[in-house]
This record gives sequence, C-alpha cells and structure tokens, in this order.
Amino acid sequence: MAARSYGQYCGVTTAVELIGERWAMLIVRDLLVGPRRYTDLKQGLPRIPTNILSARLKELQEGGVVRRVPLKHCGLVYELTSYGRELEPIVLALGRWGFAQMGEPEEGDVVTGDSLTMALRTAFRPDVAVGLEPADYEVHVGDVALRAVVVGDTLTVHRIAPAMAPVGGRMPDGEPDAVLVAGPGIREVIAGDVTPGEAIDRDLVAVVRGEPALLERFAATFHIDAPHRDAVA
Repeated sequence: MAARSYGQYCGVTTAVELIGERWAMLIVRDLLVGPRRYTDLKQGLPRIPTNILSARLKELQEGGVVRRVPLKHCGLVYELTSYGRELEPIVLALGRWGFAQMGEPEEGDVVTGDSLTMALRTAFRPDVAVGLEPADYEVHVGDVALRAVVVGDTLTVHRIAPAMAPVGGRMPDGEPDAVLVAGPGIREVIAGDVTPGEAIDRDLVAVVRGEPALLERFAATFHIDAPHRDAVA
C-alpha cells in the first residue's frame, strides 16, 4: 500500500492511496495497453527514477492492482489484475477530461507507444465507427508508429515502433488503408479545432498512403469534445 495515509474512511481516499502516488497512474495507463517487462515500463516512462518505479510496482502489487507473472517469450512481466483492469474506464475518462488542458507540448515532452495507444483508445468513438466502413490506419507521431484497426465498434491497436517484445495480438496482414504522419498537431484534428483538409494544408498531418478522404473518416472515428470550462474572472 502507499506509504502515506490520509486518515479518512472513504472510497475516494482508498483509491487515492492505492493509485494516487506520483507515477502510479501512468504505470496503470501503460499496463492497460498490455503486460510489460520492467524494462518496457522504464522505456515508456523515461523520467521515472528506477527506485520509484520499483516502489510503485511493489505498492500496486500489495494493493492487488498489479501482479507479476511469467509470459512466453518475454520472461517475467507485470500485468493488471482483474481488479486493476476495472480502472480502464476511469483512466479513459480522466484522459478525456485532461484533453481540454493539454495545450502545446513543453520542450522535452515525449509521445510513447503506450501513451499514443491510450490516446487513440480515449478518443475512439465506437458509436460513430459502427456506422462506417472498416479501416486500417498506420499512425506515425514522432518516433512512434502504431497500427490502428477499426472494425465496427471495435478498435485494435498494434505497436510498430519503437519495437518491443511481442506481448499482444498478431500484427494484421497486408498493407494499411492509410498511413498518417503527424506531430502534436494531430490533437487539433481529434479536437475538431481544424478540419482534415485544413490539417493537410497546414502540414499538421500528411496522408502518405491512401486517399486523403480517409483522414476525414479518422477524424470522425477519433474525436474528443473538449469539456466546457468556465471563463476565468
């Protein structure tokens, strides 16, 4: 359990004591993508000190959120327990809530394979996707490349780069329908601040394979309505 107690008998208090310590929620975020070796977690959280990563994993294991198990071809990995996986809708909702405050990236901010995967899962609109044709997108943001396959109301994301030990499902066969290359400006497309056409004209997103119209389908499928924020007096 976390080292500090708030001394209150409350479900929110217990939750914060379990996952409220610095870095704990980001460890949970990455494990929601799939099981990870210690080195994978460290690579995905490059600024976390090794002693803090070890401490948080120990606390999460003691709290029944994470467990350590052997996985074929990978050795020992950390994965969420069934109790830990119940955090998924909470993490996705938190991501949508935080989306409104993201702004422009600070110097040194990075996008990781797991953070981009969870960003796509956060923005995914199954209610819209179910009415569209299936689509297979290859998405590049900086050094990260993912394969996002949408069939009906289901999204499956596979990591292409940076490479890591296989811990997920099999990569789809064949070529993707569209290859999208973007920087932080892809956030503006997901937020609906720019149209797909404007994003292409302003070089926020390049469609290097497939029809440009596929970016319109992508923007409809992955969209977050920014929550209302009261004006500051």
